[in-house]
Amino acid sequence: MSQIKVIPLGGVREIGKSCFVVEVDNSIFVLDCGLVYPDDALLGIDVVIPDFTYLEENKNRIEGIFLTHGHADAVGALPYLLEKVQVPVFGTELTIELAKLFVEDAHVDVAFNDYHIIDPDMEIEFKNGVTISFIKTTHSVPDSVAVAVNTEDGAIVYTGDFKLDQSADKRYQTEFGRLTDVGETGVLALLSDSREAESPVENSSERAISEELQDILLNAPGRVIVAAVASNIQRIQQVLNAAYATNKKIFLTGDKLERIIDQALRLDKITIPSKDLIVNAKQLKSIPDNELVVLETGAMGEPIKSLQLMAKGRHREINLKPDDLVFLATTPSVAMETWLARTKDMIYRAEAEVAELSDGIKTSGHGTPNELKLMINLLKPKYFIPVQGEYSKLLAHSQLAKEVGIDLKHSYIPSNGDIISFDKGRMRLTGQVPAGNVLVDGSGVGDIGNIVLKDRKILSEDGVFVAVLTISRRLKTILSGPEIISRGFIYMKTSGDLLEESQEIVTKVVTDYLSQPNFDWSELKQQVREALSRYLFEETKRRPVVLPIIMEASNYKK
Repeated sequence: MSQIKVIPLGGVREIGKSCFVVEVDNSIFVLDCGLVYPDDALLGIDVVIPDFTYLEENKNRIEGIFLTHGHADAVGALPYLLEKVQVPVFGTELTIELAKLFVEDAHVDVAFNDYHIIDPDMEIEFKNGVTISFIKTTHSVPDSVAVAVNTEDGAIVYTGDFKLDQSADKRYQTEFGRLTDVGETGVLALLSDSREAESPVENSSERAISEELQDILLNAPGRVIVAAVASNIQRIQQVLNAAYATNKKIFLTGDKLERIIDQALRLDKITIPSKDLIVNAKQLKSIPDNELVVLETGAMGEPIKSLQLMAKGRHREINLKPDDLVFLATTPSVAMETWLARTKDMIYRAEAEVAELSDGIKTSGHGTPNELKLMINLLKPKYFIPVQGEYSKLLAHSQLAKEVGIDLKHSYIPSNGDIISFDKGRMRLTGQVPAGNVLVDGSGVGDIGNIVLKDRKILSEDGVFVAVLTISRRLKTILSGPEIISRGFIYMKTSGDLLEESQEIVTKVVTDYLSQPNFDWSELKQQVREALSRYLFEETKRRPVVLPIIMEASNYKK
């Protein structure tokens, strides 16, 4: 019997940031390495990644990283892990190319080229009799796979993101026969995508979505701006096909979208119906509005912010005008729903129109309840672990598993960091490893914590109040200042009394402190900060960040 553990480092009780560790005896297999884009509360943060402490501490035991598909929630954190731990990376051809784009774009110093392209029919053998196999699945990007870690006690199967569209294009079709074969061989535990477990509506076929998109383009009076996610290659292909069928041209915005399409074209994962379908910026003026489709994908995978720039007339390439139709061909993340409502209002103010898929059409790259139950029935796992979704979605998925015969005692809803052990065929919780959010801000990884975020929040709400002065410790006097500078707190031209009183407070605190025999820079600044903060709150009921800047002129002679 093998010692088997499953440890989620990200991707449970949350959407995104997928990263799952499977241990078999002394070998570690990492399944996906994703990130999540932050909500508005994380001011200035670029991305959020898992805590890789456990993997760093056990890097000599890692056999490889196995990627299910090329979206940011599955591969986006790869550069930050490779910076700490350099181990082989396995994925399908397109997934590896998209992963390389993320590594190139990240602000990390990674010299890495140990990538291995796998085929869904391939099996990779490791020590202890473990083999890794892959099952082709349907998602919004081609080359998506589920990963099976096969052990002598049964397989640990991780679905990755999937849905089961039986009318999917050949590039996206699920290998139902392989799923059945793996289920017959024996599945010890299934880790399954839960994002749409609560959906009251089942997914529509992609064929129906294509027809709807074509109708929208056909009936639009002017330009059509299609908002989609750059890595949703299936939706991009549908836009290309619909534009060709309605005799329209396409203009692509954003370098990243062009790079993704270039890679997909090179690997024959996307098809452009005609050579002159895509136009460049110089050709735009010669194309009538009713013959143009603009494909907007945004900088961070979410096109919503780019649409706001278009509505304000600040987009670098395309701005909205009357008769434009903005078609939302994407389902925004939960964090972007408020932005979406605000964006629709801004679009209407720009005298353009907004269209979405009709109410009868459900579009998602993730399985809805009947599809989730079919996946469980095909694989017939002994134990069930719902992943990839908030707690309510994981709970709903457990209930679906119960409906198809999985006892609730054989289901477990984990938290990030839980060690789920399988010993003598039984599943139990045996501990915790470090797990949480690591914030990435520019080139800084993990150096932004709650204190910095709190300061940023205060700055965004109440501004900053700076007192600058120069002192002489030898003469025990103030040589110049204090000068008061304020940003985002008060309008200085109409706040003369407040500024004068603030200067007097700083002068008194510093003069009193200099008269004492002992001197400590930190103590002096703290006294100035406390006195100013107290006064400003009494006068304004606001708490700006107070920054005393005190300099010393050591060579000053009276």
